[in-house]
Amino acid sequence: KKDKMMDAPVKTIALEQVAGEFVQKEIKVNPGTYVFTVTNNEVGHDVGFVLVKKGDDISNPKNHIQTAYVTQAVATGQTQSSQATTLSAGSYYYFCPLNPTATDNLLIVE
Repeated sequence: KKDKMMDAPVKTIALEQVAGEFVQKEIKVNPGTYVFTVTNNEVGHDVGFVLVKKGDDISNPKNHIQTAYVTQAVATGQTQSSQATTLSAGSYYYFCPLNPTATDNLLIVE
């Protein structure tokens, strides 16, 4: 029997940053493979994206889910994407180290 996850389409989670915060504070999705798109809406400088499993030390880059990083810093008025990232059930925090945003924005995979 083939693994259904291998055939599942990659979905997009679209996020928007404004000065000092993400517009989306909490997102719920099903387990699967996702690309994160991050739009810089007039922040005034480049922004980024970091995803960390809840409970892990967010200050340690080793705990960051590397594939979820946008592939380049997001300039004002631009949108950038991450690589495809497979998410299993659980909770994840996301934040921008450049903006800087709150570190308690929550992605729930259930």
